Amino acid sequence: MKKIVLLPLILMFLLSPKDIKAQSTTIVNPILTGFYPDPSIVKVDADYYLVNSTFSYFPGIPVMHSKDLKNWKQIGNVIHRPSQMDFMGERMTRGLFAPAISYHKGVFYVSCTDIDNMGNFVVTATDPAGPWSDPVRLPEVRGIDPSIYFDKDTDKAYILYNSDAPDNKPLYSGHRTIRMYEFDYENLKVVGEETQLVNGGVDISQKPIWIEGPHIWKRNGWFYLYAAEGGTSVNHSEVVFRSKSPKGPYVAYENNPILTQRHLPEDRKNPITSTGHAQFVEGPDGKTYSIFLAVRPYEGDYYNTGRETFIAPIEWKNDWPHFALGGEEVKYAYEVGYKEIPQEGALPQSGNFEYTLDLKKRLDPSLLFLRTVDSTSFYISKEQGLVLKLKPETIAEYGNPSFVGKRQQHLYSRVETIMQFSAEDENEKAGLVAFQNEEHFYFLAVSQKDGQEVIQLFKNNTDDSVMDTIAEVPLNSKNDEVKLAIESKGDVYSFQYSINGKDWQLVKDDVDAKFLSTKEAGGFIGCLYGMYATSSGEKADNSASFEYLKYTGNDPVFRN
Repeated sequence: MKKIVLLPLILMFLLSPKDIKAQSTTIVNPILTGFYPDPSIVKVDADYYLVNSTFSYFPGIPVMHSKDLKNWKQIGNVIHRPSQMDFMGERMTRGLFAPAISYHKGVFYVSCTDIDNMGNFVVTATDPAGPWSDPVRLPEVRGIDPSIYFDKDTDKAYILYNSDAPDNKPLYSGHRTIRMYEFDYENLKVVGEETQLVNGGVDISQKPIWIEGPHIWKRNGWFYLYAAEGGTSVNHSEVVFRSKSPKGPYVAYENNPILTQRHLPEDRKNPITSTGHAQFVEGPDGKTYSIFLAVRPYEGDYYNTGRETFIAPIEWKNDWPHFALGGEEVKYAYEVGYKEIPQEGALPQSGNFEYTLDLKKRLDPSLLFLRTVDSTSFYISKEQGLVLKLKPETIAEYGNPSFVGKRQQHLYSRVETIMQFSAEDENEKAGLVAFQNEEHFYFLAVSQKDGQEVIQLFKNNTDDSVMDTIAEVPLNSKNDEVKLAIESKGDVYSFQYSINGKDWQLVKDDVDAKFLSTKEAGGFIGCLYGMYATSSGEKADNSASFEYLKYTGNDPVFRN
């Protein structure tokens, strides 16, 4: 017996510090920086797959893969062809709300809400990288945030979702319910009668609002129904109920909410706010973790990076889940007791990083179009890179302009490109845009003024959707090639250009970033840096080409 007791101590002395450290990994929050809201995750054997909302961007619903919950690689998109769905005529903050991913017997399922058109639907794939099926509508599922739960012990499936108040008679604004149908996963349709699981929230006498994003987790004979409550802004939270049956009745945990940051001082350093919309998952070490959305404001409730994907450990106490935050605040890093597994060829997603997308080769799957993809409006050239044809459509409208964008993933960031373009008229413009939505964007453009080529910086006027010129610089050069850069510094942006490729010239500094914040612009999305070319309502045969897109993120919170 003594030898057995001493064995762990002997092994500790034999292991080098390097070996011990290899069993420990620091996961940095957010695990997906930038506009990656409403996360949903599923574990299949040793692999993890995660999806997020994309609203009216195309392709829709990125599919991320990991083996360690830290290193993520985008392997595809669920809505990846226009024949599945497009979002023409819709505002950017509409489209696809809150997808949920699940897996059963070799098939992946993603359920989601197309908020203005199709309603709730489900798509399937045997390979999460795609191709995914055409959407199958679920007309009986009335509401948002559908999530499919598979009870492997009974081989039954259930679809649960946010829906209207009982009898469509809300007792107050934001009064909602969580409801459920049994789900025929082979024929992709509901069966039986609808069951109401939660009315209002944890305590309806307190008038809880927007109970949504429901999921079920089974453990030790209990079914745990957990959901977001309080709306997706600063009052966001996560609450939990449990039952011995998937159909209830469910009893609320007396220590709800299990996750929120709304009670913390607003003036705390480097705050993480608006936490909620969580989903549990088993980690590589067999312990429970939860992903969830949150935001990182640079001041008050101002942020341009959108709602991001975070992670934290879960502890179980008296058969109830607790977020083990290490205090009351969500931390920017958590230590886990297993070895990380890097993803070969993946773009970095957490902490400070930089990368360059070579646009002469292909378009990375993380790049986004507005509402649909028009394969006739762009092409890849081995000599020029991404060639965008000037289209009459503009980003202030609800169509499909010549625009290809990448998420702004840091409060302090920089994006650069080399563009080849010569304007033939004043209506022709091409360059880089910092884009929040149709009414809130800055456009750094090469154009023409009085027969001379110029660099112009535009700010969209939200009153009449006409762009206001806020800076203008003559190019004084016949060189068709110019480097453009946009830099974010918390609450301001800087716009720059270079003719010789070395010396940067300032177009305008200290440009108001709050104009592009979610707080001022409204909606649910975050900023993109976009390559953009337009003929401003006129027909044109011109085009602009972009060799690469270089991104650098350098947030102070990650430098420590």
